Amino acid sequence: MTSADLVLPPTDQQTPTAALLQAPEAQMLEPAIGDMHLLLEQHGYVIALYPSGLRPEHERRLHSIRSVLESDRIALVKVDLPPLGLAVLVRQLRQLSICDFSPGVIASAARLLSHYIYAGAVLNSVARLDRVPVSLKSHAKSWVPGSQFAVVAGPEAQLVKIGPAMEPLAGPDFATHLLVAKGNLQSDWVQETLAPAWKVQATHDTTVPSDSPRWWGTGRLVEFAAHLPDLSVLYQLVASVRRERCHWCAMELIGDRCAFCSAPLAAPENRALPAGVLHRGTGESPGP
Repeated sequence: MTSADLVLPPTDQQTPTAALLQAPEAQMLEPAIGDMHLLLEQHGYVIALYPSGLRPEHERRLHSIRSVLESDRIALVKVDLPPLGLAVLVRQLRQLSICDFSPGVIASAARLLSHYIYAGAVLNSVARLDRVPVSLKSHAKSWVPGSQFAVVAGPEAQLVKIGPAMEPLAGPDFATHLLVAKGNLQSDWVQETLAPAWKVQATHDTTVPSDSPRWWGTGRLVEFAAHLPDLSVLYQLVASVRRERCHWCAMELIGDRCAFCSAPLAAPENRALPAGVLHRGTGESPGP
């Protein structure tokens, strides 16, 4: 991970922690390369998740390290989730890392699992919010003293002004836990209204990630993320997706793109047929 506060406490004794890939101003390039080399020696593969809003110099550092090491065992996975949602995704991949999935499947599972994380926040203003579409009407309401807005960034963008006549936020239709990070905004709306409406099984408190004010455009917020908490459910979800083999680097993957080399999944007509498979229309197995 690129920030220590995105590493949530483990849910059990088996869930491993995550390594921190520090920013350029915090660590020189040479020791950063050495740390990555050590991770590869210890674990075989490295899956680095980082936010889409990561500073360009930090993102360049990650690519530079992979380039210098000339390693095809480093996956750089950019995720378009709010900070708390990203922290939840990181923990889910940490949970899955103890299962019998290959590194390629775990890395590409990030895109799949992000669709099952309902990440949002309660904000005092949306005037500086540029991650979610904001109407002119909502912008105008931001200037009304005491206004609060409920925003969901994913899996589908939603924005409503909190009040007696507000429209309910569409939530998950599966069992979730709700992680809540209280910032500098006085509001119990998430616990008292959203949690019952979404029928969450449990709520858990945590601290606001350091990058959340920049992501949401204000430090007066309460961030939340509804997610699948159980490893058994996560395992079944990932295992239910068809696995493919990357035609470029040969890593196993799910979805339409390899997380290690970024190559798209080959079109069906371009995929090599396994030995013994009949050619359509010939009735013969392929030759040697």
